[in-house]
Amino acid sequence: MTLPITPLRIIAIGGSTTPMAASERALRIAAEAATEAGAEVTFITGRSLMLPIYDTESTERTPATQELVDALRAADGVLIASPGYHGSISGMLKNALDYAEDLRHDERPYLEHRAVGLIAVAHGWQTAVGTLNQLRQVVHALRGWPAPLGVAINDSAGLIGADTATTDAAIVRQLHTVGEQVLSFAAAQRASRA
Repeated sequence: MTLPITPLRIIAIGGSTTPMAASERALRIAAEAATEAGAEVTFITGRSLMLPIYDTESTERTPATQELVDALRAADGVLIASPGYHGSISGMLKNALDYAEDLRHDERPYLEHRAVGLIAVAHGWQTAVGTLNQLRQVVHALRGWPAPLGVAINDSAGLIGADTATTDAAIVRQLHTVGEQVLSFAAAQRASRA
């Protein structure tokens, strides 16, 4: 794929409060495909997602919150990975996505015209698939375009290693495909707006 001269900007959001948790490792593997194709990837993961609860009555933003909002605003595409917590996406991630409300009056409101790659990691297939479906619902509500492939991973099966080399090959292919789909759609959207 030939990318535009100005690198496409991808924001990768997710993980849990545990540094380099399985969901963050999966997110980073998906982002490899975008990075290798020349995209500029910004990661907001783990403890960087411990933001104040989104408050509809306040416009005050912490530096970390403003960094997230600015990165969302500038993004051509988005990658999101959530751990499955009690059958759902993590509250930390949902709170971060609620800050997309700050983009409501932008030329591209919310996640409009952005492809969004989705990854869910849980200790069991049922929760992983349920979490992936909830991510799709949230992204649709934010006017984003979920990539055709979403990846649900049962972490209890030991499919995600410390890096690409130690992760199940089929999972690596799925994660790279998600990264490639986001990048491909982002390039097409940028070209159509030019």
